[in-house]
Amino acid sequence: MQRRLETIISPQEGGKTVKDILIHKLQLSSRLIKKCKRYNGGILLNGQPVYVTAQVCSGDRLSVLIESEEEGSDIIPVQGNLNIVYEDEDLLVLNKPAPMPTHPSRGHSDDSLANLVMGYYLSRSIRCVFRPVNRLDKDTSGLLLAAKSPHAHNLLNIQLHSRDFEREYLAVVCGSPPQQGTVDVPIARAENSIITRKADPFGKRAVTHYKTLLKGEDFSLMRLKLETGRTHQIRVHMAHIGHPLAGDFLYGKEDKRLITRTALHSWRIRFTHPITRQNLEFKAPLPEDMLNLIKKIHPKSKEG
Repeated sequence: MQRRLETIISPQEGGKTVKDILIHKLQLSSRLIKKCKRYNGGILLNGQPVYVTAQVCSGDRLSVLIESEEEGSDIIPVQGNLNIVYEDEDLLVLNKPAPMPTHPSRGHSDDSLANLVMGYYLSRSIRCVFRPVNRLDKDTSGLLLAAKSPHAHNLLNIQLHSRDFEREYLAVVCGSPPQQGTVDVPIARAENSIITRKADPFGKRAVTHYKTLLKGEDFSLMRLKLETGRTHQIRVHMAHIGHPLAGDFLYGKEDKRLITRTALHSWRIRFTHPITRQNLEFKAPLPEDMLNLIKKIHPKSKEG
């Protein structure tokens, strides 16, 4: 996959070297710059090949060719219904249904989101592999961001672990939680398990901010914003404060008469485009099973 990045030199950037602009403005690594230098027309200043030591002037047009040497993928491409919220030549924002695993695994070799994405790429001759940025559990529905190149993926991963990447979830929890608050409790892996996590003072820092939107005696609807991104963070934190998620077989109580999966939905993401630097925000409406649960439990609820 090829992608040419372009930028116009501002008056403040005049006098800097091409390498300075590539590293600090276009955020290319030294390793990637070396690769670009080997391509025919890899680095151009006003349409002409240029050394990275050359100085730029205000108004100059600098462009660089990024060519991804895509590694092979053992993910089976599958044609199917892929809910695409947004797409450009660098990104893919998807609305993942539940229960659907993000990646293939034992017993799910051809029915994951990755299978559908690879099938979509194949049908459109897009030479990419599946590179998710934020990861969702099988039972979690909602927004998932994927990058189409190693460069975009690397920049988004850096952003994911900063305050520049915002993630908000909607969840139905057990009981009647406080109106709003913050859970700042470390999380660690539970003993004798590769899946289960627990609140642990010796674990990794984990912070979840929450607000109760609809409050009932037995169940409530909450909006949760992640400051960190630990495995099962929302599920562990809500269970820790005495309000596990509805349908959570691992940290709460499963009741398939109410909902057949954990009632958690990736509702909103906000981030900066890794190439254009444009601020992007997307929202995904609650799926039918969670809407039905809210209607069933809160027929007379007042907004919190």
